[in-house]
Amino acid sequence: MDVTIEPSWKKVLADEFEKPYFSSLAQYLHDEKRAGKTIYPPGRLIFNAFNLTPFDKVKVVILGQDPYHGPGQAEGLSFSVPHGIATPPSLQNIYKEIENDLGVPVRKDGSLESWAKQGVFLLNAILTVRAAQPTSHSKIGWETFTDAVIKVISDNKTGVVFLLWGNYARSKKDLIDDSKHYILEAAHPSPLARGAFFGCKHFSKTNEILINNGMEPINWTL
Repeated sequence: MDVTIEPSWKKVLADEFEKPYFSSLAQYLHDEKRAGKTIYPPGRLIFNAFNLTPFDKVKVVILGQDPYHGPGQAEGLSFSVPHGIATPPSLQNIYKEIENDLGVPVRKDGSLESWAKQGVFLLNAILTVRAAQPTSHSKIGWETFTDAVIKVISDNKTGVVFLLWGNYARSKKDLIDDSKHYILEAAHPSPLARGAFFGCKHFSKTNEILINNGMEPINWTL
């Protein structure tokens, strides 16, 4: 795989790209493509979260599981869909919580690029998926890579706010040094969680932490 990734990430992840598992992962994706499988997101967007949020700029991490598996939905950012694509149910619930938490309406476009550009690292644990087959790439090496990404953030930065929504995201808690970072946990925003996500107030809490640490808060309504 020809990794086109923002330079600050390329530097801190250099060791990972040289490991055997990453070569195997790249080969697997190459073989899938050669076999005529449709993979989401398109190759140029696989590392979109990294390219929109350089390592030096990461202030908040929102961890998702794997990309949307429908046509045109995945854009390499957790929970986000490209401009003009219908907002998925989990993201609708995220928007509802922002409105309730901050008392301001959120624009209804489903792209979270504006968050990414403010330092919100929208990381999926699995970075690719076969069309119409959720978690189909869950055992090919991506989690080894993204666990290393989380650990690199934890080890080399301080004061990052990690938002862990749902059991899968919470299972990554042990990778984060909570003596120098902030971990906020909640139920998953999916409708399957029956509203348990609502009332977590993670958006106001995150901004309070950032402001207390002398950082610019996130404009969640952009």
